[in-house]
Amino acid sequence: MMLSVIFQVTCSLTAWLSLYACFCYWNKHRTYEWSCRLVTLMHGVIVTCLSGYVALIDGPWPLTHPGTPNTPLQVRVLCLTLGYFIFDLSWCMYFKTEGDLMLSHHTLSICGMVLVLGLGKSATEINAIVFVSEITNPLLQARWFLRETGCYHSFVGEVVDFSFVALFMVLRIGVGGQIMYSVIVSSRPIWLIKAGGLAMYIVSLGFMIAICSFARRKVLKKYHAWRSASGGDVPLKTNGHLTSH
Repeated sequence: MMLSVIFQVTCSLTAWLSLYACFCYWNKHRTYEWSCRLVTLMHGVIVTCLSGYVALIDGPWPLTHPGTPNTPLQVRVLCLTLGYFIFDLSWCMYFKTEGDLMLSHHTLSICGMVLVLGLGKSATEINAIVFVSEITNPLLQARWFLRETGCYHSFVGEVVDFSFVALFMVLRIGVGGQIMYSVIVSSRPIWLIKAGGLAMYIVSLGFMIAICSFARRKVLKKYHAWRSASGGDVPLKTNGHLTSH
């Protein structure tokens, strides 16, 4: 069983590395981060669909059956995701592009998936956590690409920002909190799973603080721009856009 898991993770890591190499070759005029974020975007879309199917349709239901034995489909999805996280953490550490919070998130994710795959149980709740975590990732990457191509200060950029903040608060914080509660009160998951899940949720709260700070700055900037325009002091140019986000 473990040999099969190791083989699947190795294949996943090789696939993501190969895809990154292809993107670098096809986008020679772009930065390495452009290619890496394309890989991240593809992973976010694919894994959101797969983990969502596992958590919401294939089952078992994560809120009522945490700590149950892993199904073959759950193992495949986690192996696919684990290979990506190993790739992305290595890339971030090599290029030094992320802060401690993101590195902590990736490290905890890798440790959690390795533990679940090694134990042979608790993939139900981990897949659900992957789903609520990764569903906002495509929007985050879309936001970065809009900025890089000069299209962020537009209606599309506003929609992406609003959708990202709303999904993060509702799913990652709200639904993620429910999943965390079901894991803690259940007697089936071992204490390491409970502690790891709690640590992941604390990291999510750290992201939430940063997102709330960004949303507050954006709303205030929009308000000041509106006041300036309505008062006739200066023409409306900024439209609430942030220079650093």
